[in-house]
Parts: sequence; C-alpha cells; structure tokens
Amino acid sequence: MYTAATTDTLADLRAVLPDDSFRTDTNPYLTEPRGRFAGSGIVVAPRDTAEVARILGYCNARRIGVVPYGGGTGLVGGQLMNGGAAPLVLSLERMTAIRATYPSESVLVAEAGAILADVQRAAEDIGRLFPLSLASEGSARIGGLLSTNAGGVNVLRYGNARAQCLGLEVVRPDGTVWNGLSRLRKDNTGYDLRDLMIGAEGTLGIMTAAALRLVPKPAGVGAAMLAVPSPAAALDLLALAQDRLGDGVSAFELIHRQGLDFLTEVGPDFRAPFAQTPEWMVLIDIGLPAGLEPDAALETVFEAAAEAGLVTDGIIARSGADRDALWHIRESIPEANRRIGSVSSQDISLPLSQVPAFIAQAGPQLARIGDFRINCFGHLGDGNLHYNVFPLKGETRTDHDDKRAAVKTCLHDLTDALGGSVSAEHGIGRLKVGDLERYGDPAKLAMMRAIKDALDPNGIMNPGAVLRNLTDD
Repeated sequence: MYTAATTDTLADLRAVLPDDSFRTDTNPYLTEPRGRFAGSGIVVAPRDTAEVARILGYCNARRIGVVPYGGGTGLVGGQLMNGGAAPLVLSLERMTAIRATYPSESVLVAEAGAILADVQRAAEDIGRLFPLSLASEGSARIGGLLSTNAGGVNVLRYGNARAQCLGLEVVRPDGTVWNGLSRLRKDNTGYDLRDLMIGAEGTLGIMTAAALRLVPKPAGVGAAMLAVPSPAAALDLLALAQDRLGDGVSAFELIHRQGLDFLTEVGPDFRAPFAQTPEWMVLIDIGLPAGLEPDAALETVFEAAAEAGLVTDGIIARSGADRDALWHIRESIPEANRRIGSVSSQDISLPLSQVPAFIAQAGPQLARIGDFRINCFGHLGDGNLHYNVFPLKGETRTDHDDKRAAVKTCLHDLTDALGGSVSAEHGIGRLKVGDLERYGDPAKLAMMRAIKDALDPNGIMNPGAVLRNLTDD
C-alpha cells in the first residue's frame, strides 16, 4: 500500500532537485475542470527524464504515491486524488521540447509536456500534419493524451492517439528508464510495451517523450454543415460520403440543436449557420489530394444525399474563414455545456448501427427519472457520443444531485445492453473505476490487475486510477 508525501518528502527532494522544481501554489493542480472534486499533495515539476527517474526511485523506495499531471484537462479524475494519503503530484509542464524532427520519415519526437497545439505547429513547420485534434489542444499535453489514448474529431480518418505513436520513453516505477523511442513502423520483437503504456493513465509508469507519426497535409480541405432529419439519416449520410470520398472524410460530427440553443443562451458567440436551427445537423470535414476540389466534392455529396432524402438543407464553407466558423460552433459546445452545468455527462461509444437506437431509447428512459434538457453530440464517424444531461432553464445542476447516480446508471446500462463502452475517449480515471468493475469483463480485469502488480508492485503509480486500490472499501 502506498503512503503519503510529507514535509520530510519535500525536504528530501529539495536536497536533490533545483529550487524551481517545486510549486508553492498547488491549487491549479488539485482541482478538476468541472469543479466536482479537489485533491491534495506536494507538486513537483522536473525538467528532464533524469529528474523524473530520481523522483520515482525515491518515491518507490518509500512507497509514496505518485500522480502524473499533464495539462489537467481530464474529465474523469485521473490527474488528482480526492481522498486517501496525499500523493506527490509530478507535473510534466517543464518538459516541453520538440527533441527532433525527421521530415523524410514523417516523424517528430516530443517530450511528454509538449502542448498539442505546439506539436501541431512543429509538424506544420516541416510540411506535415499531426492529426490529433480536440477542443483542449491549447492546454492538453502529449503525455496525458497518450496516457488516456485520447480521440478527438479526426479518429475517423487517422485513428486515436495510439495510432499516432511509434515509440515511447518511459520512466518505470522503480526509476529505471525504458528507452523505447523507436521510429520503426515494424518491430516484432516481443510484447508491444508501447501499446501497453498508452491508455494506462499513468498507472504503470510515466511517459517522458514520444516518437509521433506525422501524415501528409491534404492539398485541399473543406467543410459543410448539413441538416439531417434524424440520427439514422446521418449514419446513412456517412456511408454515402465515404462511398464517394473514401478516406477523404476526416471528421463527421453529429450535433443536436440543443448545443446551438446553449450557445445562444450562454455563449460563446457564434454565427448561426441556418436561419432556423434544425433538430439534427452533421458537420463533415474533408481533406483531398491535389487535383480534387473540396467544394465540388461536397456539392456532389449534398446533391446525392438530398436526392436520397438524407439532408434537408446545408451550408458548404467557401473559404477558410467559413470553415473555421463552422468548426467554432462544434468546438464551443463543450464550453457552453460547462457554463450551463450538467447533471451528468457521459462519454460513450456504440457500434455505429446502434447509435440511432441509443438516442431513441435514452430520452424516454431518462424521462422516468426527471425532466431534463439533453445535449447529444459527438464523433458519429467512430461511434463516440457525448450524451450530456442538463437541468431545465431556471434550475441548476445541484437541484438534481439526488438523480445523478440514477441518470448515469440508466445511460450506462443502455450503452452496455447495446454492446457499447462506458468510456470512449476520456479514460477511466477515478470517476469510472466502479463502472469498469460493473461492466468490464472479469478476465480482462484480472489480466489488468496482474500487469499492474507485476510492473508496479508497490502500487505507487497513480493509486486508485483505472483499478481500485485493494485496500479500498
């Protein structure tokens, strides 16, 4: 069982680390974005891999719990502990270097504290694209994104964070370093430790650097917002677009009118795409090779979809500014949700064909619990829905605190019944440990526990995240 970081811990580390490694204002590191809970602990920000190794070796010898901290944008409590012995919080904020770029290989090596937007710019500088893209890219860090196997809007074409990584440098719990920064596309030399670390949420070690796969920039890009009569029609529209454009479809986002109503109610400001907001919309983004015109391709898709009864209206971006305006709507919806304050927010995934069934059944089931506003949106192309439940106008989320558990159980039970997952891209953290135990396969959980015990026998790495501490009730 891990133990707490104490004033003695702080004194010992001050003897071996520079003064600027320590954070006196710890509050920003000990609260999560939605304000649901707060943590505790000593915060240390090492400047390089050697210092990370020194810290972990020290903590492992004394069984002090360590919580890795990236950008702090996680929504499942993986970056802080809100109970138990106060840990040492290890922030990677100072390890932000782009160590190397290899244009001919389409590879970039970044430290784990590098902010996603900075990695995207570094790729742009060598004429490449790093395709991982999400709303928090201005603050989310590469280590955290890989640790949670983040998704975002481009998973449909490029895959999630795991697909963007070729190799890793990882400090193990005992302070030894795995130098796995391989740039190889093929390497069949035993267990795939890279994939084991990705998605482990800092429970098996701390990533300090990653070799990232870049892709060619599309010669032409385009976007359109299309009104669809239903989620089922949206799904058929996706199939039609892929039949016409193949892997040129980069993103395919389903948006309900409630998202735009929230933007009108609380901001951020946006430019309304339609004179009258339709019930359901799709934002489609494409990237095409030289010789193909994105606007013409989108017009062809729209015409075929209209003839098939799959769209009722649409706007095709005619400039980069128009495309940015459409994406601003989608990317502002999470901020509007935060301003309203949700009763319960769910990040789920479903087999694509089951998405319409989930949406059709979830509303009536929730109505048996109470009266709510529902904002359903997400990455339809990969089956990932953000199904968020809000109080009625004039109420607050605290008015429904007594219903939160029932709402979550209702939605997760339905997700599981339809063959889905209760965590699509945000991870398990501490918030969903019970959900993993309830819906996860027992054999999988036993294998995960065996891996954790083998690689972190003292249980110091992110205690209580993903897997419950065995001493917990």
